[in-house]
Amino acid sequence: MNFLKELFSRYTLHEGQSKSAELAYFFLLSLFPFLIFMLTLTAYLPISTNDVLGVVKQYAPESAMSLVESITQQTLNNRNGGLLSFGIIAALWSASNGMNAIVRSLNHAYEVEENRSFIIVRLTSIFLTIAMVFTILVALLLPVFGREIGRLASDFVGASDLFLSIWAAIRWGVSPLVLLIVFSALYVIAPNKKLSLRFVMPGAVFATIGWIVVSTLFSFYVSTFANYSATYGSIGGIIVLMIWFYLSGILIILGGEINALLHKRKKLPDENPYH
Repeated sequence: MNFLKELFSRYTLHEGQSKSAELAYFFLLSLFPFLIFMLTLTAYLPISTNDVLGVVKQYAPESAMSLVESITQQTLNNRNGGLLSFGIIAALWSASNGMNAIVRSLNHAYEVEENRSFIIVRLTSIFLTIAMVFTILVALLLPVFGREIGRLASDFVGASDLFLSIWAAIRWGVSPLVLLIVFSALYVIAPNKKLSLRFVMPGAVFATIGWIVVSTLFSFYVSTFANYSATYGSIGGIIVLMIWFYLSGILIILGGEINALLHKRKKLPDENPYH
């Protein structure tokens, strides 16, 4: 109980609500550049646009997803091929703004000053963005090649059909694992503090489980009880998207606060921040 009390005290002290709103704003600005960058890469892979959007669709509220699909398709259809290279760089730079906001929020959680240069922080944000893209792409490729890989492994080890059934269950259940990897990477790399993987796992597990549960419940609430489109018209989808991003921001910050609080309570040897 004392832990929860101190956790929410830190969340309030570090202006968690306003930081969550800031994250929601930058997530909205970063979403479409992020998707465009990812969809550009899928042109070289056996993955369709629907496969990529399907990852978002797993958790996003339906009314928000309709908006995302519409804008993404319109942007891709109107894209100028001659400006593709510049567009990828611009999209990546814009998408990294969301990561940049997470970096600032996690620094607040650990109560450390950001003394890395602007270039280092921006490169860190870009690296995390690219890493997230490739992690999601690997997750998308697993179902595509998973059965073939499973058959080869089965032939090699001489396993039965049971092996293929287990493999099928594993390859289609990768979403939570992908989220855990993404959150773990964020909590290790983003703050201006040297941290090992084992010290960020509690927050990463909390953020993963919390995000899946909250996203599922919010999606159910929006589709069942709240009709934002009827109330707000054409901007209903944007409002739903912003609320979803705000809730996501709360969970990301709380995960960081959990790690920072555990780090403080365990009185680990002080670790110098990156320079």
